[in-house]
Amino acid sequence: MTRLRRTLAAALLLAATGLAGCTSTVSLTPAADANNPNCATVMVRLPSTLAGQDRHWTDAQATAAWGSPSTVIFSCGVTPPGPTTLPCQTVNGVDWIIDDSDAPTYRFTTFGRTPAFQVLVDYDVVSGNDALQALGPSISQLPKDAQCTDKPTATG
Repeated sequence: MTRLRRTLAAALLLAATGLAGCTSTVSLTPAADANNPNCATVMVRLPSTLAGQDRHWTDAQATAAWGSPSTVIFSCGVTPPGPTTLPCQTVNGVDWIIDDSDAPTYRFTTFGRTPAFQVLVDYDVVSGNDALQALGPSISQLPKDAQCTDKPTATG
């Protein structure tokens, strides 16, 4: 091997090693029903950007993350919620239960879809309404089996 080829090979190896060390894979835990086939129906339709945040790889089935650090975390296959006193809002045709007990991180869980989806949003960076507007078309692929009562509707 000539000196030029060795130098080029070494440079490519260093570049590949450097790129591998800079991956943006987000470590998450899959939900209990993440292997539900309906998760795949939604996952393939998720946007590559959400509220100006780029999507990053995750290491768990039926999950997605946007932003750096992750400002929006999406999971499919969470336990469907039952009746609750938490507020429920319809955004883009999807009912969401809103839990702000960990503000500024808000937890949104779908109501009336099987499997259920959960979205964690860092409100310091992204509006929950913007995130839910972007996710609605993907989740709307699944039929409703229930809906919230006495809920406001958000439009975007």
